[in-house]
Amino acid sequence: MELNKFKNQLYDDLVQLIEESRAFVANTANKTITLMYWKIGHRINIDFFDNQRAGYGKQIMSQLATQLQQHFGKRGFQERNIRRMMQFAELFPDFQFVSQAATKLSWSHFIELLSLKEEIKRDFYSPKID
Repeated sequence: MELNKFKNQLYDDLVQLIEESRAFVANTANKTITLMYWKIGHRINIDFFDNQRAGYGKQIMSQLATQLQQHFGKRGFQERNIRRMMQFAELFPDFQFVSQAATKLSWSHFIELLSLKEEIKRDFYSPKID
């Protein structure tokens, strides 16, 4: 009977270890992807708007999306998603805030915040960061 108790405890401990590790990996991946998307949006915003290239930006964005999809696959690099990245960096310009908020929110959460037109609503639903 003692052996069964030991095996059950070992099994329970291993399940907990695996679940905690998977959650850590998922959270780390979500944060990394969110920060990558912010950096992509920020970089594009700087190149297009600071250098006054917005006039032909639509054509470039379409070509850029196609190239990224060919290199990395379609998921995540559609033109619409790249535009969201740009909007993300524009509406949340403070990288420190985004970095801390990304520990609490995933990219899909930020997309929901981007759909809010009023800044006061985005601020209300954004995590409070110290």
